[in-house]
Amino acid sequence: MAKDSILSKSSAREKLHRMALQIAENLSDENQQLILIGVAQNGTAMAHQLKGFLKQYIDSDIQILTVSLDKINPDEVTLSASQDFNDKSVIIIDDVSNSGKTLLYATKPLLAYRPRRIQTLVMIERMHRQFPIKPDYIGLSLATTGEDHIRVEIQDGEITGVIFDTIGK
Repeated sequence: MAKDSILSKSSAREKLHRMALQIAENLSDENQQLILIGVAQNGTAMAHQLKGFLKQYIDSDIQILTVSLDKINPDEVTLSASQDFNDKSVIIIDDVSNSGKTLLYATKPLLAYRPRRIQTLVMIERMHRQFPIKPDYIGLSLATTGEDHIRVEIQDGEITGVIFDTIGK
């Protein structure tokens, strides 16, 4: 299996910073709480890093929650804390979007509320969409095969790189 680095630590930071600028621009007319929901582990680490960038551009309160689910069989979807999502802007964050399934099921706890908006953010979009979810903020889009594996590496709460594993090379 061959491993190639497709994003370095600095280029991943630049992409996350660019997405923070896009979010700030889209929310510029709002001065209300923003809720970042990270998909457990990598998505939550990305949410914390993103919050640091966002604080430079928006004055709104930013809260971070974690959504936990089994990505293969997502029957139970839980949030790290209870929250009223009515009239709030919510961004669901994951490291890699493949089929859209994880992002779709991550919205499940929000369905009992009426958020102002629900958006999605991913570092890598693989374009193998099987569910009606297209990320709103994308660090990098990649055309890959089903056998390829993309891994966002995080250390000490910060993206250290994105690795592309190719089977058979």
